[in-house]
Amino acid sequence: MTFLSRYKQTILYGIALAAIIFIIRWFEIRYVLADDQMDTYIGIIALLFTGLGIWIAAKLRRPKVETVIIEKEVRLSPSTEFVLNEAELKRLNLSKRELEVLQLMAEGLSNQEIADKLFVSLNTIKTHSAQLFGKMDVRRRTQAVETGKRLGLIP
Repeated sequence: MTFLSRYKQTILYGIALAAIIFIIRWFEIRYVLADDQMDTYIGIIALLFTGLGIWIAAKLRRPKVETVIIEKEVRLSPSTEFVLNEAELKRLNLSKRELEVLQLMAEGLSNQEIADKLFVSLNTIKTHSAQLFGKMDVRRRTQAVETGKRLGLIP
């Protein structure tokens, strides 16, 4: 036995009572509107503006910028002398030129400055950078430098 069939009569009585109350209230409101039109309209407008004011105040009180704190582990090497991690260099299969480009990136040089320093064209540096990013599985210079430092490829 389902819920509807079980309480069918109770539900029908409830719907009928709700309809009767709605009709009575509707006639009552029509009488009030016809009798005191100006007061009713002023009250409705006041309620609308009160609701609008509350909504605007709630929107303005919310902060527009959410502060996010990111904690990041920074590894400092205990020794001041840098030792190249040969195992990682072989694992990533980086060429000497790609390692040199990575070191110059870490110094903060642009692609054009790296090209000038290594006496090669800008397109060559872009190719080396793209191969370096692919081998290190990174997308940006900053990620490449950070990964290189973490892996012990650059000081």
